Amino acid sequence: MVLAAFHPVTLDDFSQLPNIEESPAWEFLNGRVLQKPMPTFYHSLLQKYLVRAIDNTNSEYEAFPELRCVLSKNSIVPDVTIIHKSRIPLDNSAIQGAPDWLIEILSTDQSTTKLIAKIQDCLTEGAKLGWLIDSQEEVIMIFLPDRPLQIVSGNDQLTCLDGLTLPLTPNQLFSHLKR
Repeated sequence: MVLAAFHPVTLDDFSQLPNIEESPAWEFLNGRVLQKPMPTFYHSLLQKYLVRAIDNTNSEYEAFPELRCVLSKNSIVPDVTIIHKSRIPLDNSAIQGAPDWLIEILSTDQSTTKLIAKIQDCLTEGAKLGWLIDSQEEVIMIFLPDRPLQIVSGNDQLTCLDGLTLPLTPNQLFSHLKR
C-alpha cells in the first residue's frame, strides 16, 4: 500500500521530515510524499542479484539498493541505483542529481505509469539509462535519453551503460525466480 501526504510540502520540507529513511523508504514525487511498498521476496531476490552482478563487472560504476537521489524537484529511492565511482559521497549524504542508471522492479501494488514518470524525470535530469522490470510479464522496459522505449524479453541482450559490460538477457534474469 502506498501512503501519501495530502497537505502540500516542498522538497526542502520533505528533506526535514523525520523517518524518511525508514523501511520502506519515503519519496517526494511531484509535490507528494509517498511511501514505497514493502518489497516481496521476488523483488528482493532480483534486487540482490542485480546489485551483485553489476558490482562484479569491475567497471567504474557501483550499484546500491534503495539509495536516495535528490533531483531538482524530487527525492527518489530507486530499487537499484547505479552511479559512477567518482559520484559516491564521502559522507552519509544522498546522491545529488539523477543516478547514472536506475532500475525499478514493478511490484503488484505499484503504478507502472508512476514508475515510468520517475524514470523519465531522471532521464530529463541527466540519467543515462533506466530499466523497469516487470517480472509478471517477464519483460524489461529500457529507457534511454532521446530514444524510443524498448521492451526486451526472452534471449535479447539488455542495454547497459557504456563502460559496463553485463551480458544479461531477461530469460537469465528471470531464471533466478524459478529456482
